Amino acid sequence: MSQPLPKLGILAGGGTLPARIAAAVRGQGREVFVVAFDGHTDPATVEGLPHLWSRFGAAGSIIDRLKREKVAELVFAGPVRRPSFTELLPDWYTTKFLAKVGTRALGDDGLLRSVARELEGEGFRVVGLHELLGELLTPAGPVGRLRPDGEAERDIARAVEVARTLGTLDVGQGAVVQQGIVLAVEAIEGTDAMLARCAGLARPGPGGVLVKVKKPQQDRRLDLPTMGVTTVENAARAGLRGIAVEAGGSLLVDRAAVAEVADRLGLFVVGITVSSEHRP
Repeated sequence: MSQPLPKLGILAGGGTLPARIAAAVRGQGREVFVVAFDGHTDPATVEGLPHLWSRFGAAGSIIDRLKREKVAELVFAGPVRRPSFTELLPDWYTTKFLAKVGTRALGDDGLLRSVARELEGEGFRVVGLHELLGELLTPAGPVGRLRPDGEAERDIARAVEVARTLGTLDVGQGAVVQQGIVLAVEAIEGTDAMLARCAGLARPGPGGVLVKVKKPQQDRRLDLPTMGVTTVENAARAGLRGIAVEAGGSLLVDRAAVAEVADRLGLFVVGITVSSEHRP
């Protein structure tokens, strides 16, 4: 008799990824429990699923509940806006954790790594989205019909250099470059807000490119760069002509829909290989 699959806890941010993960693993006959966060998780995500609503700062009660639910593995799914300390309202467990990690909590990657280590210390196994839904990983090559030309390729190379440098500093995962000029870089505001800034910065001539790559030191289980239809639509509004994302190091949501929208709006979307030897 085969052993039952370990129960999965989903730490759910925004967007559709948490619900996709829940549907996929339940289809495998696996139990799930969702931790939904006030102001971040779409209420539709938890419909029909065992779940807990909580704030980020209530780590102690979240961990206690996960243990009572006999959760064995945990996955981070969906974007979240990093709360301020005032919004966090940390309980005693969270306060001790923040005091312990200190300056490691300054960047998103450092904070997530520390959170993952803490959860593993509590007996949970942290898994990556790509381990549960491998088809979400961005493939190499064009996603739609269009491909970057020579100038776009040069802009992509420049944007990779910029994004990787930012990533090394644990700042962000994306950059926009047009004709060799950096129009915008991603920080805490996220990709959509970065693209909104670009709308008024575009220069005459061929549009710029958006590049998203994982941080060089990034744990692949945590916060891989993600793009979907909304990213393509916002890139088009910003006057860009294409998007390049790291093949095998980013998540592509609704690949067929992304290809259709990109073709209709006249943008290329391409998965690129980023050398692990590249060090800014």
